[in-house]
Amino acid sequence: MKRRSSTALVLAAFALAACAPGGSSDRPADRPAGEVRTDVAAMGEVTLTVWDQETRAGQEEQITRLNEQFQRAHPNIRINRVARSFDDLRNTVKLGLSGNEAPDIAQVNNGKQDMGAFVKAGLLVPLDGYAQAYGWTNRYPESVRRLASYPDSGDALGEGKLYGVPQTGELVGIFYNKTKLAELGLTPPTTWAEFDAALAKAKAAGQLPIQFGNLEKSAGPYLFGVAMHRHSQPAAEIALATGRPEASWPTDANRAAARQLLDWAGQGYLTPGFAGLKNDDSWANFAKGEGVFHINGTWLTPDLKAAMGDSAGFLRPPGESITGGTGLPWAISSKSKNPDAAAAYLNFITSPEAMKVLGETANLPVLDAAQQPATGLQKEVFDAWQSASASAGLVPYLDYATPNAYEVVSGAVEQLLSGALDTEKFLGTLQADLDAGRGGR
Repeated sequence: MKRRSSTALVLAAFALAACAPGGSSDRPADRPAGEVRTDVAAMGEVTLTVWDQETRAGQEEQITRLNEQFQRAHPNIRINRVARSFDDLRNTVKLGLSGNEAPDIAQVNNGKQDMGAFVKAGLLVPLDGYAQAYGWTNRYPESVRRLASYPDSGDALGEGKLYGVPQTGELVGIFYNKTKLAELGLTPPTTWAEFDAALAKAKAAGQLPIQFGNLEKSAGPYLFGVAMHRHSQPAAEIALATGRPEASWPTDANRAAARQLLDWAGQGYLTPGFAGLKNDDSWANFAKGEGVFHINGTWLTPDLKAAMGDSAGFLRPPGESITGGTGLPWAISSKSKNPDAAAAYLNFITSPEAMKVLGETANLPVLDAAQQPATGLQKEVFDAWQSASASAGLVPYLDYATPNAYEVVSGAVEQLLSGALDTEKFLGTLQADLDAGRGGR
């Protein structure tokens, strides 16, 4: 694309993008901070259509409270909220952003196949000007901003312009049932040997060691990620998760991780019939007392806290590595007719006051988690985030690596567990996708 330098051309480009974006030749312009409006009262009567995936109890509570507060503070802005599950939102947001009735704001998965592809197609507004105008460059550390940054090509997460701002942090760790562990005469495991012993003792006592449901294939990569943490090193895992040139799947460490999954399944440590059990039904069963451990994301904290009270606990996997990052960033559609109002909304729901609301509703604030009062499960999650987010062991999600990684990794793990792929074919499938994502070898 030809770079446009004059203010008039920038404004003209923005106007054109706001009316008919989507093609690579009509990319939305990155308006400088001095040209964006931040006086919400002067924006007139505006309706913002917002697509989010804040559908679980604690998520629903926090966004409902913040939307009510925003509309009280800015009565000229009406929020038309469309709430969908993660899978439903992910399956519809591309069509929504490219359609004639595009939302003004949507939560967008960070990966190349989602945010990267939308950036490449010119479907999202770059936010660097807003970041300067509202002080997001100071609000968010660079490590967080990089997880929602792409160049115009959309092919390199962590580079280029800012396209979204998150509310929450996320970790994939090990939830455990404190009551069941105590009944087994065990304390929370801090080493892999202790974890192995706990699984074996739970099985021998007739308890379900690991509650697991993989019907949608979304939970399989979480389980595989924990196995990788056991057998690999953070630098190698991060290289794979971000598709770095030095990354390779057929390694001894990854073979050991794949065999670890098969061992857990073969030992009968996973829920019988897990291939036909929904992930949401699985964690709900864990909340009802079925299972000693459950590997999942900290987004379940509000729900597990409400259902299990003091019986729920959270562990980082033993060792240095843990999968995590930010919650889905909130982005502005390039078809929005009110991007300045949309940016004011993003600023409001990510403010320090909003972080307090997130903490009060048992969600994990991406910022200032240590300043939020917390006890029990919530404190264990917040403490884990504080240590992980400041360490070199925080590993991005595996689906960030390539344009097809989400489907390839989740499908390959499902096929490994079903026996359709052996260890070498499993790793070969992942390597083929990595090579394709690099443009072939």
